[in-house]
Amino acid sequence: MSDAMGIYALWYREIKVFFREKSRIVSSVVNPILWLLVIGGGIGSAFSLGKLNYQSFIFPGVLMQVAIFSSVFFGVYIVWDKKIDFLKEVLISPISRTSIFFGKVLGGSTDSLIQTTLLLIIGVIFVHIGILQGINFTATTLLLSFFIIILSSFGLVSMGLLIGSQMESPEGFQMIGSFLIFPMFFLSGALFPIDNLPSWLAPFTFLNPMTYPVDALRGVLLGASHFNVFFDIGVIGTFSVVMILIGSYAFKNMKV
Repeated sequence: MSDAMGIYALWYREIKVFFREKSRIVSSVVNPILWLLVIGGGIGSAFSLGKLNYQSFIFPGVLMQVAIFSSVFFGVYIVWDKKIDFLKEVLISPISRTSIFFGKVLGGSTDSLIQTTLLLIIGVIFVHIGILQGINFTATTLLLSFFIIILSSFGLVSMGLLIGSQMESPEGFQMIGSFLIFPMFFLSGALFPIDNLPSWLAPFTFLNPMTYPVDALRGVLLGASHFNVFFDIGVIGTFSVVMILIGSYAFKNMKV
């Protein structure tokens, strides 16, 4: 088997697993809707962002919330694969560990893209019925959004696989994963503007790699980014390359 065929086989397996787990599909739709309608509606009633309603403002952040949680927690499947000895069967196949890692990254990133695509479809519907306002859905903005999400997912899935390669139990993964994910999400500016942050909070927000995909999506969909969108994409690309390199190294040295 060539490495290319091995990567495709692993990618295809992850897609099949995703569509068989109906609960993941349902949660990828229900949870973001709750954030938009309940959190967005509740907090949005307390203050105004000018012509932009709060639900529209947090929509890019909720998109990235889906990408962050689905991508990083994808790494738990490595732990389960080790527990049921599936990973041993894959590792004795005539493909390199690096190719196995990339197959997993592509599979997890595709899962994340499918879930965020569902939310984008919901966003288009919400714009048409008036729940979301000021979001610019065009072919160009949707393609740019897909690019930002998939580029971010490469790095986030690699992070999840890096954690999973070092964990021996799903419980340990959940603890470490949650310890990383929640600060990354809440400090990303997904739920608040980053223009006038308190001096103690600004460094944590600007050092957080997830600040930049949220800002990029906000610039693409709302025209309200803090940084230049191309700068955001450059930071996202750098983060993803670094995480892929570190993750693939850890995967090659993983003990099974």
